Amino acid sequence: MYKIDRENLFLRLQKSRKRRTSSEYEIHDQIIIFAALNTSMKFSEEIKRRRTFGIISHPDAGKTTLTEKLLLFGGAIQEAGAVKSNKIKKGATSDFMEIERQRGISVATSVLAFEYKKNKINILDTPGHKDFAEDTFRTLTAVDSVIVVIDVAKGVEEQTEKLVEVCRMRNIPMIVFINKLDREGKDAFELLDEIEQKLNLTVTPLSFPIGMGYDFKGIYNIWEQNVNLFTGDPRKDIEETVEISNLESKELDDLIGEKAADTLRDELELVHGVYPDFDKEAYLAGNLQPVFFGSALNNFGVRELLDCFITIAPPPRPKDSDIRKVNPSEDNFTGFVFKIHANMDPKHRDRLAFIKIVSGKFERNKPYLHVRHNKKLKFSSPNAFFAERKEIVDVSYPGDIVGLHDTGNFKIGDTLTEGEELRYKGIPSFSPEHFRYINNADPMKSKQLEKGIDQLMDEGVAQLFTLELNGRKVIGTVGALQFEVIQYRLEHEYGAKCTYENLNVHKACWVEPKDPKSEEFKDFKRVKSKFLAIDKRGQLVFLADSAFSLQMAQQKYPDVKFHFTSEF
Repeated sequence: MYKIDRENLFLRLQKSRKRRTSSEYEIHDQIIIFAALNTSMKFSEEIKRRRTFGIISHPDAGKTTLTEKLLLFGGAIQEAGAVKSNKIKKGATSDFMEIERQRGISVATSVLAFEYKKNKINILDTPGHKDFAEDTFRTLTAVDSVIVVIDVAKGVEEQTEKLVEVCRMRNIPMIVFINKLDREGKDAFELLDEIEQKLNLTVTPLSFPIGMGYDFKGIYNIWEQNVNLFTGDPRKDIEETVEISNLESKELDDLIGEKAADTLRDELELVHGVYPDFDKEAYLAGNLQPVFFGSALNNFGVRELLDCFITIAPPPRPKDSDIRKVNPSEDNFTGFVFKIHANMDPKHRDRLAFIKIVSGKFERNKPYLHVRHNKKLKFSSPNAFFAERKEIVDVSYPGDIVGLHDTGNFKIGDTLTEGEELRYKGIPSFSPEHFRYINNADPMKSKQLEKGIDQLMDEGVAQLFTLELNGRKVIGTVGALQFEVIQYRLEHEYGAKCTYENLNVHKACWVEPKDPKSEEFKDFKRVKSKFLAIDKRGQLVFLADSAFSLQMAQQKYPDVKFHFTSEF
């Protein structure tokens, strides 16, 4: 039964009643109740038709290309960008920043949406490069399921292992897409074994390749029981698909040749004997991972993946807060900031905070409580993202990603509600691994530099530490490539130039004393004064110059805790 706000309904009945006969009262009340029920049913249906997922992989496995082809099938774009050997003929739709277009890699999570077969699909295309892993880890807090892309030639790579580990820890449902079947690569069974062993997954193929590389003829779709013939023409949106209800039929021999048909029959017999049958509940619990094969660049196998995905992938799921579990079907709106992006359009210097809606409806121009600031905010132009265009939306539902124009109110992890004081968990900042002093290369542009650093650090691309001893600014990143991105964006988006100096730091640790007034903590601050800094949130950080120095500090000051993430 759909939930109705009984108190609100009673007030509506009382307000709208006039002098009527008893029969008129009855008809009038039924109309009001039907309208309320209809609104509630619509809300429930909107939740059910949403699918919010992330695409993750090692760099160059074809993640961004797959995103483009999904948008192509959804009718969100007319022509996909070609991303080849780090040169972009036409910029990839999900790569917003100029540096992404130049280098041919994604360095920030992109948010894209489209409609497909009455479903609202929200895609979060994440960076694959390990230097931008922190952005990907945070993005995984905002998805309800994941598609893992694996290169048929390279198999499971290091970055894929780390990302899948995060998904497995959070029991996020995963579908595996083995890409680039039109190239020579590893045997299908060898790949499936590698996925099970390296990623610690339990897989079940829902499609299977017929040949590979030069011999690639197509895919047998186990999910739909049909053969998809490979034409090699990337301009085709839908390939030639032939229903095959009986694998022993001569029709299969005629389609792909007798030898290939016999090989396929043997391989499918092995698939059914070795791998478990697909179980939707096991998949939703994160215990079983369906596998699809295809070639995203050639538009091949993408439709099969998408059709199965909208059928089995979960609608918006409940999320834990610091006080309770919040369900999407709740009437009151709640959501959290998982990403901030400065200068999405450099001409307008706009800064957007990306909100994942967890429960209730987000409505334009309605005041919501910013829990950390304890103040109400209204948003006149909330954005939804449809491929390359942004659109102002009046109402958004659980699972949707909304971009809110931000003047500096938001930080990553902030919660918005209709009044309830709760905070969503699990969006930490990780201890950086690379550290450099940042210097102003153009004294005439010091204001621009300060503003640029302030906004880029809010995005979470890196962390800013100010040394207590002399006030010098230190930037810490998870990957060295981040320094290049920061330098490039400061110059091209803010008109400020910077230089770096190396700084010998082993690890940044957030410091939490048992008693801030104790003699032990005062001694720690005096002895380690030249290694202490303040982060952007005002928290004390110990920049240990070596593993030995950190170990000695931990032993000498037992009442001081050293944290490697900032959320404690």
